[in-house]
Amino acid sequence: MRRTRSAVATTEPREKRRSGASGGLARGESRARRAAGKAKAGGGGGAAGSQPSAKPRPKPPPRAQEAAAEEPPPAGTPAASVSALDLGEQRERWETFQKRQRLSFEGAAKLLLDTFEYQGLVKHTGGCHCGAVRFEVWASADLHIFDCNCSICKKKQNRHFIVPASRFKLLKGAESITTYTFNTHKAQHTFCKRCGVQSFYTPRSNPGGFGIAPHCLDEGTVRSVVTEEFNGSDWERAIKEHKTIKNMSKE
Repeated sequence: MRRTRSAVATTEPREKRRSGASGGLARGESRARRAAGKAKAGGGGGAAGSQPSAKPRPKPPPRAQEAAAEEPPPAGTPAASVSALDLGEQRERWETFQKRQRLSFEGAAKLLLDTFEYQGLVKHTGGCHCGAVRFEVWASADLHIFDCNCSICKKKQNRHFIVPASRFKLLKGAESITTYTFNTHKAQHTFCKRCGVQSFYTPRSNPGGFGIAPHCLDEGTVRSVVTEEFNGSDWERAIKEHKTIKNMSKE
């Protein structure tokens, strides 16, 4: 009797353990079935169903999209032609202006810019004797000439008026120009190496500008000339005492 009781006592826990294991398997199978059902419903495979899906990137608000669409092109982007610009109601006037003046798009823009930027000034042209060097310069029709008596200006009669570098343009002859310097080497005495005429140079008093020889300008644009003597023989003192000459090349 003791053996029978012990056998019963030992078999009951085993059955309970087996039933517990089968219950755990059943629960595991049901979980697997539910996961498989979700994967099928999502249309993905097992790997896709086990990993979290990537969140879609949020779209920018409509205002941001409009701002990006209206963003201007980078600075310095050249306009290929007038058709690339939105001239609105002024398109017909612009095209008529171009035809009347017989100018390209760039030429018409330059003419209008020159007229606006250099109000009160006229465009002078000039050059050397042989014609190898030619330039244009925007300055007043009433010229203020400096007559310097330093060692070199006295020998070559270097009378000149001074302009900012932005108002001077060399049209031709860069390869025909040579330069002479001496002493401090700040003044750049440029002249044509064919005919020897100095039609412009870089003065020591204004290294950021140009000194233009009025006698090398073409006729028809100079209205009057006022000449001022400058004591270049005592240059350091003269430049210190003069109130305006150092600012002649500034805008």
